Amino acid sequence: MTIKLASMLLAAAVSLTAMQAAAADKVTLQLKWVTQAQFAGYYVAKDKGFFEEEGLDVEIKPGGPDIAPPQVLAGGGADVIVDWMPSALATREKGVALVNIAQPFKSSGMMLTCLKETGITKPEDFKGKTLGVWFFGNEYPFLSWMGTLGIKTDGSEGGVTVLKQGFNVDPLLQKQAACISTMTYNEYWQVIDAGIKAEDLVTFKYEDEGVATLEDGLYVLEDKLADPAFKEKMVKFVRASMKGWKYAEANPDEAAEIVLENDASGAQTELHQKRMMGEVAKLTAGSNGALDKAAYDRTVKTLLGGGSDPVITKEPTGAFTTEITDAALK
Repeated sequence: MTIKLASMLLAAAVSLTAMQAAAADKVTLQLKWVTQAQFAGYYVAKDKGFFEEEGLDVEIKPGGPDIAPPQVLAGGGADVIVDWMPSALATREKGVALVNIAQPFKSSGMMLTCLKETGITKPEDFKGKTLGVWFFGNEYPFLSWMGTLGIKTDGSEGGVTVLKQGFNVDPLLQKQAACISTMTYNEYWQVIDAGIKAEDLVTFKYEDEGVATLEDGLYVLEDKLADPAFKEKMVKFVRASMKGWKYAEANPDEAAEIVLENDASGAQTELHQKRMMGEVAKLTAGSNGALDKAAYDRTVKTLLGGGSDPVITKEPTGAFTTEITDAALK
């Protein structure tokens, strides 16, 4: 082969690659939190070329303590976001019309983790105690649970004192709170890694208490779904994302490594991410991305049942669509 011919072929290949890149539909995904195995399916889909196979050019934006995904979506900074359903439904009722288009997480990973020395053995024992609770939309499942138990959260007698918990486990370690909010895949292990033994802890899983609400769904703005091109883009995105999630479930250690490669902060460790991926895989297991209507109804019922201060005040309408997953799963 002549040098001239080789150069021409190379130029043609570069040109074709450039054309393919230009032709790819851009999608921006805003995560609920920082880069970690909680979002492994999306990083795997990007790394393994699943998005590319669908003709998509996907940008994954990490979240953080100062980032509210619904605000990013409403402001045009993302096409699709990861959010918890309590936050999404509360946001919808306040006027930002979020719609669930897919539900990769089938189960809830939320817990209250308590020091055994406080004497707490059952939820009724929360009365009179200080409990650490995340805010910025993460407080809704907790408030619903307390409403279900008939426990006030204003610090009054017979109620609980709510400590606005930062995104760490310090209140438990420093004994500022009897219990703190933890996820099965993250903060619980931070407590263990800090030196507290599992036998010195009591955990209450929202799933076990019958007050679990749906977490880590994919949401878009309702008016965007009127555009057929956008809907088709989301069908491709969901299909590739679920391929990524199933790959991550089957290959948890590799998925954790892919997450670590995408962690620009350098804050994550291999041990923590591999452990997290193992726990997250339990939450996505059995999901093909389609929303389970029974789980949706349970979430709505829990959020409406918050006593005098429910998270949402009326049954939502139009808060989810199965059109995207119906097409993606064909």
